[in-house]
Amino acid sequence: MAADKWKCPTEVPTSLTVNGTSDLPWVVRVREIQGNIMLASLTQIVLGGTGVVGLLLRFIGPLTIAPTIALVGLSLAPLAGALCKDQWGISTGTVLLVVCFALFLGKYQLPVPVYTRQKRCHINRYPFFQLIPVLLSIVIMCILCFVLTQSDVFPTISTDPGFQARTDSRLHVVKDAPWFYFPYPGHLGRPTISAAGYVGMLAATVASIIESVGDYFAAARASAAPPPPSHAVNRGIVMEGLGSLIAGSVGAVHGITSYSENVGALVITKVASRSVFLTAGVILTLCGMVGKFGAVVSLIPTPVIGGVAVVTFGMVAAVGLSTLQFVDLSSSRNLMVLGLALMLGMMLPQWVTNNPRAIYTGHAESTHILNVLLGSPMFVGGVVGCILDNIAPGTIEERGMLKWREEGVICKEDTSVSSGDTSTYDLTFITQYLPARLTCSWLPVSPTYTGGFCCRRGRRHRLH
Repeated sequence: MAADKWKCPTEVPTSLTVNGTSDLPWVVRVREIQGNIMLASLTQIVLGGTGVVGLLLRFIGPLTIAPTIALVGLSLAPLAGALCKDQWGISTGTVLLVVCFALFLGKYQLPVPVYTRQKRCHINRYPFFQLIPVLLSIVIMCILCFVLTQSDVFPTISTDPGFQARTDSRLHVVKDAPWFYFPYPGHLGRPTISAAGYVGMLAATVASIIESVGDYFAAARASAAPPPPSHAVNRGIVMEGLGSLIAGSVGAVHGITSYSENVGALVITKVASRSVFLTAGVILTLCGMVGKFGAVVSLIPTPVIGGVAVVTFGMVAAVGLSTLQFVDLSSSRNLMVLGLALMLGMMLPQWVTNNPRAIYTGHAESTHILNVLLGSPMFVGGVVGCILDNIAPGTIEERGMLKWREEGVICKEDTSVSSGDTSTYDLTFITQYLPARLTCSWLPVSPTYTGGFCCRRGRRHRLH
């Protein structure tokens, strides 16, 4: 949208003609974003489906993952501050509640009456505060905000500080939202594609892939699961590309990717069950079709969301730094690699943001690519850490690769090896029904894939 063709005009026209069709200015722009998102998503599917991403993982170690994930959380600090600035009292209260429930009351188990066929009516101890500290804090603070809203403690003028803490600040959203709505592809017209738009989206896609790989390892670490093998990473990238393809087709102006904040949620709630996330997916799908339900959820005051973001973004950074436990932190080599990755990852994107026209190659598309890539903290930090870690002399013990090998992340001589059981990354509901002779070892997204760097020895015999 920064291109001259798409800049907002000083006088808003009633319609805009592009490729021989006239429509509202925002519709034409959305169609342009749709087409380029869909094309970049197809590229992402190819990258994951061909195993290119999984092969690259042989060069990724703790000194790559740590700065990548840590910079995700650190780079989101301004966003958390922007969410909190409207009412710091409410945000601080939310933070204190989450801290209280997760740290001080986390081990306290509440008695809950339960009925089972074996024991009939009995009392079970339930770690209520440990499992849902964030949700509980949101509910309590929303009730408090409702009371303060009804008491007119918060200002009623939208431009005054504190207005966003009111529970009725977005009440019009509920009134305007339809009861039922199902988005379908092409409802805004035929998506358009341009070379500059595709290159820009592709640059963002590359940065997203690198961040997602870090998220996969962080999520595995947070849920006490074995690190993901190459076929699981390939499959994850393919599914993200498929999600972005669907999002673009129905008119979303963004792609779909793993969200680092959810890694923090895993650490805080200690809930990593697939059943929970499948249920959450069903709920989100229903929210997208029941307009009123989603509108009610959007009434959560912004400062409450900001307070939750402070905790979860901090947990993301902490989860990233926790991978350094495999690295020899007494080594000046490792400290320099980590320090440069973190410093450049924070400094360079900030400089690009403050000086948007400083980079110019003489070619609009290549300039845009450099601005997108160098403006991404996780991309800069991850690339710097990866390059320095692979070219600087150091033993595998010093780099932390040996301990990661014991965890099943890296395989000896790029063949088989994982001491940990990675069957959790098999195809859910599919693997057990595959024919005995169907191995699909050539398919990069198959659990029996043997072309990656982390293949398992002694796969389930029914797959061979």
